[in-house]
Amino acid sequence: MADKSILKEIGLRISKQRKILNLTQEQVAENMNVSTQMISNVELGKKAIRPENLINLCNVLEVTSDYILTGKKSPMDVRSITDKLLLLPDEDIKIIEDLIDYILQKNECLKTKSSK
Repeated sequence: MADKSILKEIGLRISKQRKILNLTQEQVAENMNVSTQMISNVELGKKAIRPENLINLCNVLEVTSDYILTGKKSPMDVRSITDKLLLLPDEDIKIIEDLIDYILQKNECLKTKSSK
């Protein structure tokens, strides 16, 4: 049996991504052809998800299994952001790039301060 803390972490990631996409548990269940109770149990960390259901869930939630299982994001997990960026004019993309650089630099400074 899987470690309960791992199941809870997986459930939290599933719930978070579902909410980002503004989907209900019922909608996810319907798209996967499973019960709402199954989705609820997985999100609460009460039950592990079967591999075939994990594949379907990842498709519905538009994320990789790596993200669901480990929390590590991949380029596929941020493709919706990429798709939106492609719609923007170059000057707006530059602003967003500068913002990302600023946030990365700020986070690096915080890491450096906390390691002292």
